[in-house]
Amino acid sequence: MEFLNGLQPTHDLTYDDVFMVPSRSDVASRMDVDLATPDGVGTTVPLVVANMTAVSGRRMAETVARRGAVAVLPQDIPLPEVRRTVERVKASHPVYETPIVVEPSAPVAQVLSVMHKRAHHAAVVVEGGAPIGIVTEHDCEEVDRFAAVADVMVAPRLVLEDGVDLREAFDQLEVTRAGLAPVVAGGLLRGVVTRQGIVRSGIYRPALDRDGRLRVGAAVGINGDVPGKAATLLASGVDVLVVDTAHGHQEKMLSALPQVVAARDTHEAATGVRVPVAAGNVVSRAGVEDLVAAGADILKVGVGPGAMCTTRMMTGVGRPQFSAVLECADAARELGAQVWADGGVKHPRDVALALAAGAASVMVGSWFAGTLESPGDLIRDADGRLYKESFGMASARAVKNRTRDLSAFDRARSALFEEGISSSRMFLDPARQGVEDLLDQIVSGVRSAFTYAGARTIGEFHTRAVVGIQGAAGYEEGRPRPTSW
Repeated sequence: MEFLNGLQPTHDLTYDDVFMVPSRSDVASRMDVDLATPDGVGTTVPLVVANMTAVSGRRMAETVARRGAVAVLPQDIPLPEVRRTVERVKASHPVYETPIVVEPSAPVAQVLSVMHKRAHHAAVVVEGGAPIGIVTEHDCEEVDRFAAVADVMVAPRLVLEDGVDLREAFDQLEVTRAGLAPVVAGGLLRGVVTRQGIVRSGIYRPALDRDGRLRVGAAVGINGDVPGKAATLLASGVDVLVVDTAHGHQEKMLSALPQVVAARDTHEAATGVRVPVAAGNVVSRAGVEDLVAAGADILKVGVGPGAMCTTRMMTGVGRPQFSAVLECADAARELGAQVWADGGVKHPRDVALALAAGAASVMVGSWFAGTLESPGDLIRDADGRLYKESFGMASARAVKNRTRDLSAFDRARSALFEEGISSSRMFLDPARQGVEDLLDQIVSGVRSAFTYAGARTIGEFHTRAVVGIQGAAGYEEGRPRPTSW
């Protein structure tokens, strides 16, 4: 990346402070852009779902992996639950969507309680593993909540065989006007397909491991039995390990990180699979150099830019994110490592600018919290708007969960020190309720940015992007107007 007219900034910059200048380009189409990441994680789009309890779980992980991204499971989740989650993600089909499954004898109330867990808003009724009906919210309107699902379901308009050509499946869905179709193998339910899902499958490439299964990551902290936890996560089948703490440039990290790397190397020797190790967070060249020396393959960059983080207001510590990514990416490149830009993205432009600054991928947290696939319960406010609760991983709420095994006194003492919001409403965008809708928006913007730079790959984008500096008025000028002036 270079600055416009060779001008060097005299102060650190946020994403809002910069813009990208169009360059001469021979990239004619967004579809000519390959967004496969150079960090060795195996993702085909440069997005990582942050390891936040309110954001990253099983449904999120499998959904984004089908579209080429990866989710990192939080360190606060008990290890047996992480193992079960990884198993479920790995067992999910890389193309067919995971259905909501109910039995014909289940009450309507049960269906309504789980209907919002998937963007297709329907449940498949199964008997003996075979699909016998479909239930939608419309089918449950003005129906007694204790009525059996068998009384309201409708027979599937279309049932497809496993291995069906996706274009043919799309045409059949179009002809039958079916909202979704169960896919069966030997008569047993294998998954479901929708028209929109099929179109996405023709655009995205799933993030798959060497066995053709969806990829998923997990985080480990720097306290307790770090090598033991890392070994357990590796044995569970995670595809990337994230050694995570708010202040990554500290002695505890520099002690814990080599232990995780050693566990990774032992696992690689036994399986032949090399799992990348990410560590952070840092915002300086010195932090990158020390963590790479301790064994990190990827550096997580960002202190304080997250929507749920109060670190900068509480402590004055942090750094504007664009400059942090720019410096850390430059240092990592010299050492053969990569960086993830963690936090501060609110629009697709911010993701593109993080990549321009040198990031291999961009971590997204709160932006994805307000989606159907995030782990939280769907709540409706007094005005009828749907939302989910989000909270920071250094907030009192997260600390309370993380310290549940400590004594009552130690838990109370830890609760005094919080640097994050414990409860925030993340409203679902009525037009983009699912995380795939947001992925479409982000990837579309990023692909377009690449065409403006004349770049077909992330590596080319790193070198070809030309960035200028703007004031608040320049940023405001670029914002669309929802109403007439």
